[in-house]
Amino acid sequence: MKTHLALLRGINVSGHNMMKMDTLKSALENYGFKNVETYIQSGNVFVDTDETNAASVGFQIKQEIFKVFGYEVPVVVIGMSDLEACFANNAFLKASNVDTKKLYVAFISKELSAGAMNDLKMSQVKPDEAQIDGNKIFIQYAIGAGKTRFDQKYIEKKLNVTATIRNWNTVTKLLEMYKERS
Repeated sequence: MKTHLALLRGINVSGHNMMKMDTLKSALENYGFKNVETYIQSGNVFVDTDETNAASVGFQIKQEIFKVFGYEVPVVVIGMSDLEACFANNAFLKASNVDTKKLYVAFISKELSAGAMNDLKMSQVKPDEAQIDGNKIFIQYAIGAGKTRFDQKYIEKKLNVTATIRNWNTVTKLLEMYKERS
């Protein structure tokens, strides 16, 4: 069995795509996933399965959500190594007096090309900053996530990908949970 972490985008936000995590957990267990565990209402779901392909797991979860809830919900599936890389490769963490409340990670549906940073056109969203690391974008917001143009929709439009963003506290907790499952 392999553990996957599915990050659902756009659920339980401002009254849209509402779903109870207990109902989601039951639906995924009924589908056949094992050891299903959710974390907070924003759509972080651990599943165990014999399927090793992350994209396939994401597709299965997306299909089951549509079947049970009737919502088209984008899903990005990551592994523990993706979360570990957030700590190892995030240059913003190395700055003195870093404010982790302004650090976020955008998890992307595919590996980003070398030219992706140019495609983001960061000059349009200054003073926010970003750094690309494979299928992740490390973000440091100047003011905060609620007052920026550099959000998931901006990233998706500029890079033609599916993206979902998590704050640093959530990334930290998800890695902790992943390690507890190992």
